[in-house]
Amino acid sequence: MKLAVVGGGSTYTPELIDGFARLRDDLPITEIALVDPQAERVGLVAGVSRRMLARAGHPAKVVATSSVEEGVAGAQAVLFQLRVGGQAARNVDETLPLQCGCVGQETTGAGGLAKALRTVPVVLDLAEQVRRHAPDAWIVDFTNPVGIVTRALLDAGHRAIGLCNVAIGFQRTFARHLGVTPERIGLGHVGLNHLTWERAVYLDGQDVLPRLLETHGQELADNVGLPLELFTRLGAIPSYYLRYFYAHDIVVAEQRTKPSRADEVAAMEKQLLEMYADPAVDTKPDLLAKRGGAFYSEAAVALIASLLGDRGDVQVVNTRNGGALPFLPDEAVIEVPATITATGAAPLPVDPVEPLYAGLIANVSAYESLALEAALKGGAGRVRNALLAHPLIGQEAVAGELTDLLLEANAAHLPWVNR
Repeated sequence: MKLAVVGGGSTYTPELIDGFARLRDDLPITEIALVDPQAERVGLVAGVSRRMLARAGHPAKVVATSSVEEGVAGAQAVLFQLRVGGQAARNVDETLPLQCGCVGQETTGAGGLAKALRTVPVVLDLAEQVRRHAPDAWIVDFTNPVGIVTRALLDAGHRAIGLCNVAIGFQRTFARHLGVTPERIGLGHVGLNHLTWERAVYLDGQDVLPRLLETHGQELADNVGLPLELFTRLGAIPSYYLRYFYAHDIVVAEQRTKPSRADEVAAMEKQLLEMYADPAVDTKPDLLAKRGGAFYSEAAVALIASLLGDRGDVQVVNTRNGGALPFLPDEAVIEVPATITATGAAPLPVDPVEPLYAGLIANVSAYESLALEAALKGGAGRVRNALLAHPLIGQEAVAGELTDLLLEANAAHLPWVNR
């Protein structure tokens, strides 16, 4: 089995390799193609990846290439994990909105829109190359903003599913608190990518969320960065991305007093690349745990194994709504538990969503539709409308100021800006 990783020069790739090595029985890979335009960087990542596999006794070969055609040809699955503009663009996404009193984050709010504008056209071009050279391959998208990017891929007719590590992270956390294996934990996970709530936690089919809140509520609340009183009042656990909505002004004040996450990650990446260049390094560095994306490799292995093996198990993914949330259009992309087979993802029935959640989900889903339109067609007016629709912005004057700032900062990645 051949697997291709587009954006394979990411310093995060060894986390994937570690997962592939540990879970070889679930996914018998014979070749991993790392595709990246930065030849020196992907070469370093490929080198440490080969050493890691050799140490684990894994037979897969690792190929590094800048050619998308060469990398994806013959692949059964292609993972997208690219970052258009690198950490420099991310730094702008995280700092520029602060000038207007808005949260600076790479997937949420104005920063998320800027990333979508840069990313969607590139991803669609890459997906067309996958369609030409590996027409039967599944595309697993981990590229943010996952919901918008996955919608773009599906609208263009690609075999694609979006993946995020928030759900599997919660599953592992809940299993640890309950002292059980993660496989025994199911989630009442509902919402959009980076806008989700756990309304139930199932242990062997029985909802134990009230017990979790009673015994570990404070720790869970502290990890998300929101008050325990909110958790108990909701009877649900919001993902940490909800902090940008539920504590917006507090977050903005915090962000104005500390370095951006992009700056922190850039420093980590420099250290990681130095480690990867050391021929003695043949295991995943501990520093990688601070890089983000915990458990993504396990989620990716499970998803690909189910798609290719027609397993029919349940996983949390980003896929078409198709009526699962009746207050959203069928074509919207949602993040919920779904049955995974060789034909793709089929969302499980979802209990009626309370107005407190449904209103915000519908609002952000409408924004995502406008954001995708702006990314596909360009135009300052479309960008401004998307910003106006976003609940973290929603003011005409602020939307106008942000539009000018974002387009100026991202002009090098948006050919239509200076036409």
